[in-house]
Amino acid sequence: MTPRPLPKQNEINRLNKAFTEFYHDLCVQNGISDSVFDIFYAIAALGDGCCQRDICDYAFTSKQTIHSAIHKLEKEGLLRFASGKGREMHIYLTPAGGQFMKEKIAPVIAMENEVISQMPPDETDFLLRLTAKYLDCLRRQSSQLFNTVQKKDGI
Repeated sequence: MTPRPLPKQNEINRLNKAFTEFYHDLCVQNGISDSVFDIFYAIAALGDGCCQRDICDYAFTSKQTIHSAIHKLEKEGLLRFASGKGREMHIYLTPAGGQFMKEKIAPVIAMENEVISQMPPDETDFLLRLTAKYLDCLRRQSSQLFNTVQKKDGI
């Protein structure tokens, strides 16, 4: 028999999915894809001139998805590339990309900042600590689970 999620675990999963849906709906309302939102949001956080690898790491999105979206945005005139060390390419906003950022991404960041500013700092700190702790525990537990499954399967 498959175990059922405990009520609190069920609510955590439900809220995670609600966040994902919320941001997806924002993208739909803005007429952009989730990956385009992730790229511009990452550039806003990391700074103009960041690398594709940094965007992938920041957005927890696959290299292929980000690579395809970035090259599409380059063809649309929103991003440009400049060579860095080795094969590293730095990504910069074009003037059109800066305008896109101002119209599509900056209002979302301003909304998020406003919401955070309405919460007491000790609550946001506590939320961040607990969320990070929960994720760390999940990662450790999944590592143990994966190792157990491999040993059981003789891998």
